[in-house]
Amino acid sequence: MKRRVVVTGFGLITPCGNDVASTWAAMLGGVSGVDYIKKFDTEKYTVKIAAEVKDFDPLNFLEKKEARRMGAFTHFAIAASDEAIKHSGLKIDDSNAEMVGTYISSGIGDFWAIEREHDKMLEHGPGRVSPFFIPQSIVN
Repeated sequence: MKRRVVVTGFGLITPCGNDVASTWAAMLGGVSGVDYIKKFDTEKYTVKIAAEVKDFDPLNFLEKKEARRMGAFTHFAIAASDEAIKHSGLKIDDSNAEMVGTYISSGIGDFWAIEREHDKMLEHGPGRVSPFFIPQSIVN
């Protein structure tokens, strides 16, 4: 069975920008998203650079309680999906909600959650691991 699919909008959260316009402008301008790592101390590592998402505040898209339950990659997906829906101009309601979807790409879940909860388990035991660890660390 063949089904037609229409791409109506898109959104981006990238190391070059936190929306389509700024990402596209950076790419056209030859601006790299690679910079010195700022999210953690790199003193004990040989690699000091990465392509980190910069200046992103999940509270622009989520309530604080919701944001705490999710990994950063989920914050990015929600923000990019929000931009894609706005870009599409679609009005989503009960009549079409089941026909609307998003395609999200991520290489890994929230690596920082994996590292944080691993350290917590080693130091305090498995009982101290966050109940949100699994949803924070897996993409699907």
